[in-house]
Amino acid sequence: MLIDSHCHLDHFSAAELPALLARARAAGVGEMVSIATRLAQTPDLIGLTESEADLWCTIGVHPHQAAERPVPAVAEIAALTAHPRVIGIGESGLDYFYDKAPRDIQQASFRAHIQAARASGLPLCIHARDADEDIARILQEEYQDGGFAFLLHCFSSSRTLAEAALALGGYISFSGILTFPKSQDLRAIAADIPAERLLVETDAPYLAPVPHRGKRNEPSFVTHTAGVLAEVRGMTTAALAALTTENFRRLFRKTA
Repeated sequence: MLIDSHCHLDHFSAAELPALLARARAAGVGEMVSIATRLAQTPDLIGLTESEADLWCTIGVHPHQAAERPVPAVAEIAALTAHPRVIGIGESGLDYFYDKAPRDIQQASFRAHIQAARASGLPLCIHARDADEDIARILQEEYQDGGFAFLLHCFSSSRTLAEAALALGGYISFSGILTFPKSQDLRAIAADIPAERLLVETDAPYLAPVPHRGKRNEPSFVTHTAGVLAEVRGMTTAALAALTTENFRRLFRKTA
């Protein structure tokens, strides 16, 4: 069984979801995590996961939306994790490529989500784009106040950031970017990540893998990313599926 550890099911219409979920299940995707980008989504995401036994969700504020409302209090974020279908926090982090929110606000929001992850005991899903140095620095600074679980989702950053995250006990998740022809450096990093820290995802509807590149992504396509990751690590896809599922259970403990 494969698990799509990061997708955005709210980007699909209610009419589309039944067929989309059926395709995922038929492809061997046993569970999916729908990731929040705004706290206002919480009721809808929880409602979706309550209606489908193989769906989970997170709560949080994406860096793109960090300036839409005041940075939420740590206690507010942590309190929203009480529902049994909420298994993580995020996605939060830093995006200096689009810079849709001022960087100081992104950083304040990121720190609030880290502190909520520590308070709740749930893992934080981190978005990192063109901000490797600040992501590593903030993680290291916050870790001094106590440990917290996290993963770098849709990893496409530097080996330096990967090593900094791994040193703090972080996990790393690979998306369809891993399958792109020009991603040789990323595949080299993926080959070296400790086996017990690997996850796979789609980030659907974004970043569809080869051979669907350019199309709208969906959870069933995680099989292509898993196949490439297995190949670069010299494993069978079945072994890679078993490994990443075990890692998912260890990180997202509420699903065990």
